[in-house]
Amino acid sequence: MPLSWVVATSAILFGLGLYGALSLRNAVRILMCIELMLNSVNLNLVAFSRYLHPDQPRGLVLAIFIMTVAAAEAAVGLAIFLTIARNRTDIDVDKIQLLKG
Repeated sequence: MPLSWVVATSAILFGLGLYGALSLRNAVRILMCIELMLNSVNLNLVAFSRYLHPDQPRGLVLAIFIMTVAAAEAAVGLAIFLTIARNRTDIDVDKIQLLKG
């Protein structure tokens, strides 16, 4: 598979994630779109690492680090959104002004 296909796929995924994060109002969907953007960056890191330095796992290690940070971000974000959802009927980001209940 050529590198340009991987970069194009990653760009499309990042664009979809960016569009979703900027246009959606539901907090969980925004979080999912941010995860999509992080995974597109991971795809680029692994692809460039594979094509530029196939014998060194630099890109793979950095991708694993980003996946770890993304998992922590998702856990904290979901905990915040679940707390907000328990106190309100919806989790529209336009209506959430304070983190107080």
